[in-house]
Amino acid sequence: MTVSVFLPCRKGSERVPKKNIKPFAGIENGLVELKLKQLLSCNAIDEIVLSTNDEEILAFANSITNNKLRVHKRIDALCTSTTSTDDLVAHALDLIPAGHILWTHVTSPFINAQVYQEIIAQYFKALEQGYDSLMTTTLIHGFLWNEQAPINYDRSKEKWPRTQTIAPVHEINSGVFLNSAENYQNLDDRIGNKPFLFPMNKITAHDIDWHEDFVIAEAIAKNGLASL
Repeated sequence: MTVSVFLPCRKGSERVPKKNIKPFAGIENGLVELKLKQLLSCNAIDEIVLSTNDEEILAFANSITNNKLRVHKRIDALCTSTTSTDDLVAHALDLIPAGHILWTHVTSPFINAQVYQEIIAQYFKALEQGYDSLMTTTLIHGFLWNEQAPINYDRSKEKWPRTQTIAPVHEINSGVFLNSAENYQNLDDRIGNKPFLFPMNKITAHDIDWHEDFVIAEAIAKNGLASL
């Protein structure tokens, strides 16, 4: 029942320079410092494997004395903007060949130790219920269309239903993917064939991708609107 975290953290963010280690909300080493603190504080996690090619992140991570943390210097060929997720799936399995793999990112600052604890507990409960993996989502309550028609409501029954009555759609927010190493091996994927969808509120699910996301996250953190 070992749960190991795969934490990919490459150098060279194009949208937010030094995004992973620049100061964030008064935290000197930013998102990577915050995320490692959150993960190391979660009792349900047995190991954190930080995979990075960023010299600053390597130096900071190697300064931490904790047996739960394993720092891996990733080769640059697996750290380009064109590196595929499939390549990283294989990389994660190479680093964590057994047990359960929790894939997460430093860019989800509000998924804290308590939330990870809840997710892991739900994952093992879901396995008993016939699911084979878990991924976090954000529920979208709204009018969603493709190029031709609505995809989540029927205009022949009601042209403009109340949004509260529309079946929500799950948007994958990339906060957590939790799966067994065995499924990684057999399916070449970070989820299985029947993932449990774990919905989060919008603040907890907030992902930092663009500069605006970073600014919003700092404002949330500094105003105490979410627990770090």
